[in-house]
Amino acid sequence: MPSQVRRAEIALDLACVRCYLGFTRLTRAAHHHRADGGGEVDIVIRPFQAEPEAPSAGEPLLEVWRRTRGEAFVRQVASDTSFGVADGLELRFQLALFTNTFEAHRLVARAAGQGLGERMAERLFRAYFTDGLLISDRTTLARLSAEAGVVAAADTYGTADAAELRAELGRVRAVGVHVDSVPYVRFDDGAVLEGAQPEDAYRAALTALTPAG
Repeated sequence: MPSQVRRAEIALDLACVRCYLGFTRLTRAAHHHRADGGGEVDIVIRPFQAEPEAPSAGEPLLEVWRRTRGEAFVRQVASDTSFGVADGLELRFQLALFTNTFEAHRLVARAAGQGLGERMAERLFRAYFTDGLLISDRTTLARLSAEAGVVAAADTYGTADAAELRAELGRVRAVGVHVDSVPYVRFDDGAVLEGAQPEDAYRAALTALTPAG
């Protein structure tokens, strides 16, 4: 009898470092679950915007943090070169450009429709936190889309998918997801993990899921 497909929905923002950590750990947990014979894992990415009113023009992230969190916080971040290393991530906060993530989420939704949502999300996270790319820029998004193998829509910036994304952003907030709870992961059995949990926590949640019916 074939193993049941597990489902994990993760609400995240592409400019949120906790979301990058949680997404990375969840996808690795899913990989190990599959490799260990636990069956397939379907990861569904739900959009969330921590700063929905953020401008599309990029501003150095450290300057935003200096204004909102203070000089001491910025110095602490700049001096800590170990953050993310254990997860295999290269986080260059000094290069990151704070911007609106709406168009990037739109691209992830399009990629998900082609079975490439995880790949596209990972590339966008890396573009933001490692490469210092402006992930609201349409030319940049087109290039990243091509890198991930996502086929562009005939009407790439039409109004229909924008309205659908706005509705989905509203639905995610309506179920109680907020800026302090992302990444927010809900599993088949209703179990929820909030924040960037250790990889083992995601693996345990996948293992604990019981077949429906």
